[in-house]
Amino acid sequence: MEGRIIKQISNLYTVESAGTIYECRARGNFRNRGLTPLVGDYVTFDENDCYILDILKRKNELKRPVIANVDGALIVTSLKRPDFAPFLLDKMLTNVILNDIEPIIIMTKYDLLTDDEKKKIQTIIDYYKNIGIKVFLNTEISSIMDAIKDKMVVILGQTGVGKSTLLNKMDENLNLKTNDISEALGRGKHTTRHVELFKIGDAYLADTPGFSAFDIDPEERDNIRFAFPEFDNDACYFKDCKHLKEKGCHIIEEVEKGHILKSRYESYRKMVER
Repeated sequence: MEGRIIKQISNLYTVESAGTIYECRARGNFRNRGLTPLVGDYVTFDENDCYILDILKRKNELKRPVIANVDGALIVTSLKRPDFAPFLLDKMLTNVILNDIEPIIIMTKYDLLTDDEKKKIQTIIDYYKNIGIKVFLNTEISSIMDAIKDKMVVILGQTGVGKSTLLNKMDENLNLKTNDISEALGRGKHTTRHVELFKIGDAYLADTPGFSAFDIDPEERDNIRFAFPEFDNDACYFKDCKHLKEKGCHIIEEVEKGHILKSRYESYRKMVER
């Protein structure tokens, strides 16, 4: 039979097929072949002995969180407690775009901002929308549900930004555990310990363990410039321009003119120069 892995805990894989759930283990030869089944994988399996027999071809694969065949990513970013972190947001955007995954930014804790802070964040929201990235507040549940309809979506975000809270708003029957922010550390306590897919409306969503660090694969460093929709990489004097210090760099000129958000360029520079 064919099915999709919707949860993994240790070496036990939960496979869904035609509405039926099977608790399966992977065959021993996967290790010899250097393969590991992932949540999101489409697999063939023996429904009687409950063993995964083979992994079907993947569309893509993320390394953090470890998940396969993702259509979209809800990138959840807090505006307060923890404070808005544009560099972390841009790293997550870059990672999913390089993996041909549609990014959707979800901003949380907007109600904690002052009026002046709301004006500043609105400028940033408008910028991301203008370069073609969808942005929603976590209160815009119906709009979020429309954006992820019929997709398999992963939820990404720093610990404590409100990923599980968002899922609970999208489906109150989930009743996922959430914890308060640690006052001493300024970040949330981990509440999710494994990757699992939840069927919500017409979409599958993956709640994932939170994290405090998030890095781009070093092998992708030369491709980072292609993950910035606002960069016209063909407009520079040198066709292989890295947009750092090169003569006649169109991107640097656009930053100086204010056409490219300075924080976006700084995020790009930090990722490339690391």
